[in-house]
Amino acid sequence: MARRPSPTDYRSDLWNDWCPGCGNFGIVAAMYQALAEMNADPRMTVVVSGIGCSGKTPHFVKVSGVHTLHGRAIPFATGIKLANPKLNVIVNGGDGDLLGIGAGHFVALGRRNVDLVVIMHDNQVYGLTKGQASPTLPREMQTKALPKPNMQDPVNPVALAISSGYTFVARGYSSKVKHLKDLIKAAIEHRGAAFIDVLQPCVTYNDIFTYDYYDKRVYQLEEAGWNPDVKDESDAVGKASEAYSKAFEWGDRIPIGVFYRNTHVPSFEDRIAARLPNYLKVPPAEETVDRGGIPVMDGAAFRKAFSEYIVDVAKG
Repeated sequence: MARRPSPTDYRSDLWNDWCPGCGNFGIVAAMYQALAEMNADPRMTVVVSGIGCSGKTPHFVKVSGVHTLHGRAIPFATGIKLANPKLNVIVNGGDGDLLGIGAGHFVALGRRNVDLVVIMHDNQVYGLTKGQASPTLPREMQTKALPKPNMQDPVNPVALAISSGYTFVARGYSSKVKHLKDLIKAAIEHRGAAFIDVLQPCVTYNDIFTYDYYDKRVYQLEEAGWNPDVKDESDAVGKASEAYSKAFEWGDRIPIGVFYRNTHVPSFEDRIAARLPNYLKVPPAEETVDRGGIPVMDGAAFRKAFSEYIVDVAKG
């Protein structure tokens, strides 16, 4: 019998240059544990990132990975997943990367409900570029690198994910690794767009939202009796409304856990399969595209297939 993997089996040997005490360490530790408990096949698991400190995550996880462009982790991951729906694809991005230049892609993923997991490293600053205010830093907050208080209102990641259509929405805390590990497992098991906002202190540039700040305030929704699950389609709007309101609870008490989970919405892969019956059986990544260097589909055959399944095109 093959040996069950341990978390260290998913840890790469590359030198890690995150600052000592960085919240990112708790996030990758939770990922190692989740992948080990799920016996995840490294060949069938892909970690995708954009830029920033979180962008280095694929280098530290011993699975397939792509470290791609600023704000473009979600479209890269979407392409990977739709080319081969059999893969488990996990996006790691910072709050600046996903909700700044990547905000449009973040919203589009919720609308499509692609079966991806998005883990947001939310430290409320741009840590890699010396601590500028990120989209989640509240107005009038002045972290140590800012010459004056932040002038902009913050984005609420949990509320945005719910209103964008994500069917699994949660918040974790990097210092509660076991709890975060359980959230990551639940997100991977969910079929549809899953989002986890992870409170992740930046020990170098954010001297307001620190470990001490969060340790005194976070509590677990499940221990407070919160039920995130939509029981049927008629329940979806009411449940989303409750979760949306809960997302704004912030101050003396900050909830973590699963806010909203709806298993009744078809994934984007299922929607494609409804139009292309063989899509899930033989996805694009497994299609034969040539034999002996000769394309299996000529121009006329391509136009016929495109017209039949996508949109009619003129004969040429």
